[in-house]
Amino acid sequence: MQPVEIKKGIYWVGAIDWNIRDFHGYSLPKGTTYNAYLVMDDKITLFDTVKRPFTGDLVRNISQVVDPSKIDYLVINHVEMDHSGAVPEMIERIRPEKVICSPMGKRALIEHFHREDWPFEVVETGGSLSLGKRTVQFIETRMLHWPDSMLSYLREDRLLISNDAFGEHWATSERFDDEVYHEELFAHAAKYYANILLLYSPLVQKLIAKVQELGLEIDVIAPDHGVIWRRHPGKIIEAYNSWSLQESKEKALIIYDTMWHATENMAYAIADGLIREGVEFKLLNLKLNHRSDIMKEVLDARAILLGSPTLNNGYMPTVADMMSYMKGLKPANKIGAAFGSYGWSGEAVKGMSEALDQMKVKLIDPGLRVKYAPTPDDLAKCVELGRKVAKAVKEGA
Repeated sequence: MQPVEIKKGIYWVGAIDWNIRDFHGYSLPKGTTYNAYLVMDDKITLFDTVKRPFTGDLVRNISQVVDPSKIDYLVINHVEMDHSGAVPEMIERIRPEKVICSPMGKRALIEHFHREDWPFEVVETGGSLSLGKRTVQFIETRMLHWPDSMLSYLREDRLLISNDAFGEHWATSERFDDEVYHEELFAHAAKYYANILLLYSPLVQKLIAKVQELGLEIDVIAPDHGVIWRRHPGKIIEAYNSWSLQESKEKALIIYDTMWHATENMAYAIADGLIREGVEFKLLNLKLNHRSDIMKEVLDARAILLGSPTLNNGYMPTVADMMSYMKGLKPANKIGAAFGSYGWSGEAVKGMSEALDQMKVKLIDPGLRVKYAPTPDDLAKCVELGRKVAKAVKEGA
């Protein structure tokens, strides 16, 4: 890739990872990017680096704009290795006057790289740095989504370098939001939020309030993953506000696994009940749908129905995996129920109901169990469960 000028004298110099497919259990079917930004001013400044294997790409891109050794400052907004992996080599290469980071960032860099001799300059919320014609304002965003995270705002350019906020895992040759399909872009952004930031939604609300309090005028948002928001920065902020409030719509998810299709037949009958009441739904077989794609659907769903046959006095491993993953991300304001078939013991439904309750999902039904294959009467009960959940969805329960 070539460096791309975002605004006069400000360049994207990052790297595109076309081949990555997994990110800590998050599926990346279309890869990702590691964005870094070079600002040409009296003090030439590099904001963030890239994952270590892509250090050569970063150096080549910078070199097409300026000799890397002429960089004066290195700003590290986030210490996670997909952004700081190249830091040691870049510091060795450019010998910066200052390595600028948050207080927690300095601690994390020292603990990870074991280098206390780097020229650290610690900044906190409200701190600023003059680059010459430009001023950088810093905003700490602790636990969005690491303790060290911060934003860098270039005041004169009205450009926000937002590290992992407002990003997407998406490898494209295009660099800007107005160069890609709007619907696909927001789908990637929603999946990113659901799997990376949902847990920290209360802090996202505080960040949005802080940006408003500081009166930051934002023309461009430049995240550390995905495309740069130059046409619709306001729309992604609005989306984050909605997602962080965990607003939902009249939508239900039937998330299940099946052994000999009995539980699957129950799932389809429940779906029939939802159809009869006119509620949008998705049937998500855990053998065919990745947990991170399901979490994207959870983001705006009001109801979650979990289904599993009983296996080894519990539920299917795929269901256990999904519940553990979802519990960690703490979706809020949901209703739900459990269902499943069994042969002789039947603990799965009780276990799933307890897990949903622990996730503070409001249970609409104590759970529906069917022994062996469902009879027509059993399927009728499943239809009624779907209708019951649909009515609760419409009531906003």
